[in-house]
Amino acid sequence: MKQNFQPDYTNILKVLHNQRPDYLPLYEHHIDVPFISKAIGEKLELVSDKPADLEDYYRKATSFWAKNGYDAFDYEAAICEIFPGHGAILGGMLGPIQTREDFEKYPFDELPELFWKKYTPHLQAIRKVMPQGMKAYGGCGYGVFESSQDLVGYESLCLMQYLDPDLYTDLFNKIGDLYATLWTKMVKEYSDIFVFFRMGDDLGHKTSTMLEPDTIRQFILPNYKRIIDIVHAGNKKFLLHSCGKIFELMPDIIALGIDAKHSNEDQIAPYQDWINLYGDKIGLFGGFDMNELILNNYDYVFDKVKREAALFRSMTQGYGAGSGNSIPDYMAIDGFQAMVDAVFAIRQDERK
Repeated sequence: MKQNFQPDYTNILKVLHNQRPDYLPLYEHHIDVPFISKAIGEKLELVSDKPADLEDYYRKATSFWAKNGYDAFDYEAAICEIFPGHGAILGGMLGPIQTREDFEKYPFDELPELFWKKYTPHLQAIRKVMPQGMKAYGGCGYGVFESSQDLVGYESLCLMQYLDPDLYTDLFNKIGDLYATLWTKMVKEYSDIFVFFRMGDDLGHKTSTMLEPDTIRQFILPNYKRIIDIVHAGNKKFLLHSCGKIFELMPDIIALGIDAKHSNEDQIAPYQDWINLYGDKIGLFGGFDMNELILNNYDYVFDKVKREAALFRSMTQGYGAGSGNSIPDYMAIDGFQAMVDAVFAIRQDERK
């Protein structure tokens, strides 16, 4: 079955239209490069930004996705990684903006140039080597909230809202302007690479949102709307990836115009809840908690995914199977392989 698989990006795109795909698509927010290295038995790494090295890297990476039954693969040009002083979002340090003076001297005007200098060679390499029938999904990596955390630090950001509300407001306005600038060019110049665009922004954790819901509605969601409108104006669909318990915000998020949503954890809610609540409104990806894939053997994962992915596909039109988050480097190959094999088995059953 796998040997004969031919990617077809139009198949996964049907999920974004909340239509039933011809066969069950596979979707991952990300597959860690060290995991791919482990799976292919060859160290996959970027040795330089020379075109030949980039093309070799992306040729091998995209080939792995294609050979495992994916119609599309993830690529995000990570905004936070070009921030001078980047690192607060990873924890253990403050961001470069703590005061009004820090904000005023921060080189926001230089960021678009830094961004395109870093990522244009990658996008050009991907354009050149994508397997036939495949496209990417992603675009500009990191979300509005995540950028605020990287520039300030989560705890300092929470304090800033009350100690310097004007700075807090200006910060989110500036981030929104940056995102609008970067996304406008991404959509205009690289839509041919992407089957749909996606932004990841983790708004919650296992029990609640990371900020007060009204704060998210006031400062973050309007900037989402700017990005979604840019994507839709470019005749592309938009997926939001957000971890956490964000049910209170979902009506607001859906009203912004998102076309699909990804991320789920069994500790927050069974996946059927996402389908029952939102399956008639948007496409949905995921379904399988990472812990289930990581901690159990091949047979358990295969049986669970085959049974439940077929159920999810029967419950809603726009559904694509995959982990509830991503495939980390420490996942056993058997867990991933069992999930992929189960999806291929569903495809085979449906062809009978």
